[in-house]
Amino acid sequence: MNKKYEPLFTPWKIGNCEIKNRIVLCPMGGTSLFGWMEPHHFDKDAADFFMDLAKHDVGLIIPGIAPLRNMIGNRWLYKAKGAFKKLKPYMEELHKTGAKLFVQLTAGFGRSFSVPNSLAPIIKNKALRKMIRPIIDLERLCASPSELPSRWVEGYTCRQFTVKEIKKMVEAFAKTAKLCKEAGVDGVEIHAVHEGYLLDQFTLPYTNQRTDEYGGSFENRYRFAVEVVKAIKAECGQDYPVSLRYSVVSKTKGFCEGAVPGEKYTEVGRDMEESEKAAKYLQDAGYDMLNADNGTYDAWYWAHPPEYMPQNCNLEDVAHIRKFVDIPVVCAGRMEPDVAAKAIKNGDIDAMGVARQFLTDSHWVTKLKEDKLEDIMPCICCHNGCFPMAHYKGVACDASMEDSSHMARCALNPMTMDGGKYDLKPAKKSKKIAIIGGGIGGMEVARVATIRGHKATIYEKTNQLGGVFIPAAAPSFKEKDKQLIAWYRRQMEKMNIEIKFNTEITDLSKLDADEIVIATGSKARKLKMPGSERCIDAIDYLNDNSKAKENVVIIGGGLTGCEIAYDLFLQGKKPVIVEAKNDLMAVTGLCLANSSYLRDYFKTKKVPVYLESQVSEITPTSVVITDKNGEKHEVKADTVITAIGYNPAPIAKEGKHVHIVGDALRVGNLRTVIWRAWDVAGKF
Repeated sequence: MNKKYEPLFTPWKIGNCEIKNRIVLCPMGGTSLFGWMEPHHFDKDAADFFMDLAKHDVGLIIPGIAPLRNMIGNRWLYKAKGAFKKLKPYMEELHKTGAKLFVQLTAGFGRSFSVPNSLAPIIKNKALRKMIRPIIDLERLCASPSELPSRWVEGYTCRQFTVKEIKKMVEAFAKTAKLCKEAGVDGVEIHAVHEGYLLDQFTLPYTNQRTDEYGGSFENRYRFAVEVVKAIKAECGQDYPVSLRYSVVSKTKGFCEGAVPGEKYTEVGRDMEESEKAAKYLQDAGYDMLNADNGTYDAWYWAHPPEYMPQNCNLEDVAHIRKFVDIPVVCAGRMEPDVAAKAIKNGDIDAMGVARQFLTDSHWVTKLKEDKLEDIMPCICCHNGCFPMAHYKGVACDASMEDSSHMARCALNPMTMDGGKYDLKPAKKSKKIAIIGGGIGGMEVARVATIRGHKATIYEKTNQLGGVFIPAAAPSFKEKDKQLIAWYRRQMEKMNIEIKFNTEITDLSKLDADEIVIATGSKARKLKMPGSERCIDAIDYLNDNSKAKENVVIIGGGLTGCEIAYDLFLQGKKPVIVEAKNDLMAVTGLCLANSSYLRDYFKTKKVPVYLESQVSEITPTSVVITDKNGEKHEVKADTVITAIGYNPAPIAKEGKHVHIVGDALRVGNLRTVIWRAWDVAGKF
């Protein structure tokens, strides 16, 4: 192991609980040991996932939030005695690995509950809410410290949480924690004075307008969180470790508006001055650890940072708050092992928190120890599989019920939390697989087919592997995407997969293959109007950003267009976005944490955005934009970039032994590309 990582592999303590190393699996929604949206039970998928991590050198495992009451059915977790009975022997086996495990318990979501768009009409209708209450109590799930606007459902006001409900919740924390202790769980984590969830909403000035003992003064706002830890300690003993998920600074300007890195703004939530006081206050109340980062659901990109956010984005704030407490502090948020190791060595933090990298590559800690960093499949912070909770104007949580109920899967690794669907099994008969196209989809088919025992050959018409993902990874902030391309190329080499470069296939009959896979991608849609000849396509720009001059109009405000605008602004140029829809990035599957960063960034930096607008004319020096009211705006344009979508470009139709994957089948994202590759390669 490289010496610079050694501080990560030193022991430390949370109270009297010794942890073998400084790597903490941070909790992720959908990884609860008691299930997520289903009735409480011992969840085998989650248990198997954590056992695998425990066997691969994770020090402390914190599963995702366990709701104290069922999401569906409203039953209290402490009444699910059968789940705790199965948990006890599991903990005995897990402890044999040397790992420790804390269960994270949640009071709930408050205004942050991501109401599926299909249920939005129901939550707005009192009669319908009452009708479905025995199954799913939307009013309860959204109940907040005060009457507050929902983060997800426009026009819906969340009701106020009652004192009676608070008392019952405190009691449930204590009862459930005791069952965890009796089952051999090493500690519990309280969710959360963090990320704008229910307990955090009680602590924040902009979400707590109560006038009773749970509102107003500092002590009143933090009373709920204090009562929780005191009740647990009274029930479980002072020595039983209780961690707190904690946001150091809210980074929030107002409802649905966060502060981007480096911005000067007025904090409406918890600022650093209050956080210095709060951290000490919560420690003195009984909390034994702070599992920390930043943000709220209104500034979600601090807690769930996309690639646009700096690496180690929360370290400075978390290291600062560490000075005000005597208990250990964990830092999460795009943490890099070398930076974390140095911070631990310097005493700035006590441990490194990592979450979604474990979904992509569950063995990354072992690979780090064995100096095999190039073999770690990188998480690219896309949230397409683990948290595809999209939200845009006029739409609540635009995620399918399948995605909502099965979070914490991975766009890049379909085997993660998949219930066995994508388990790889040896092929009954080895076949010759011809793959036309060496993009991500083609390489993934080759990789999976080879693992199963087939002989794969990739035919790539260019001189390099990567396809359209090469330009997609070109911007400066796409360092993880570049690492992913390098990882795939290395896998092709390690697995001795045959690559025929500079080979364009036009006649499938000439291929010596049992199965043929077409992975030829898509073609950009072209704008047809006078002046469009001076437009350049998004991919042409990404392949050579010198083609864009100072004043650039981007036609299309989807993810590609917005990322190009962001890239241009970082270069000091002047982008303008024109989008026909009523919001930017109004698409299913794109996490709000990712899209809200770009929306907030453009707003903060005053990047002109024309919504519900069309380009009606392109002149030699400008673009004429017509808005929804028919008003015309002439905007200076040295360069015009089109990002108006793509059409599949397969070279043949599907047949008995011909399969289409990736954008050649349906234009999507890496999740659709990779999962389709597994669907095909898993059945040869």
